[in-house]
Amino acid sequence: MKHTVSILVENKPGVLMRVSSLFSRRGYNIHSLAVGTTEVPDVSRMTVVVDLPDKPLEHVTKQLHKLINVLKIRDLEPEEMVARELALFKLSADSETRAQILHYAEIFRGKVVDVTKRAVMTCCVNGDGAGSDELPELSGKH
Repeated sequence: MKHTVSILVENKPGVLMRVSSLFSRRGYNIHSLAVGTTEVPDVSRMTVVVDLPDKPLEHVTKQLHKLINVLKIRDLEPEEMVARELALFKLSADSETRAQILHYAEIFRGKVVDVTKRAVMTCCVNGDGAGSDELPELSGKH
C-alpha cells in the first residue's frame, strides 16, 4: 500500500541521505521524494511516497524517529492532501513536427518551456498523472 509521509527535519547536510537510506535498507522503494524549506529557515519538509507492502507504517515511523535530525512525522491521508505530478519531456521537433507537438502539449494543458537551436523542445505537463503518462506515448516517435 502506498503511503504519503510528511517529515519535518533539521535543514542540515546529510539528512536526506540518512532518511532515504532508512527506506532502502529495509527494501522499500521510494516512488516520489520532494524536499523544501519551511517558513522556519532551519527546518525542511520531506514529502515521501513509499510503498509498504509487508509492514505497517508505524514500524517505519518508529525507525525515522530514532534519527537525530527528524523533528516530526505525519502520514497524510488521501482526503487531506492534494497530489500533483510534474513531468518534463525533451522532444525532437523539426519544422514538420513542431505544430503536432504543440497540439499534443495543448491537449494535456502543458506548455513548451524551452526550444533549443538543435530543434529540441522541452514540454512541461502537470496534473494528476494521466497527461504525464499519455503525452510520451502520443509523441513517442518524436
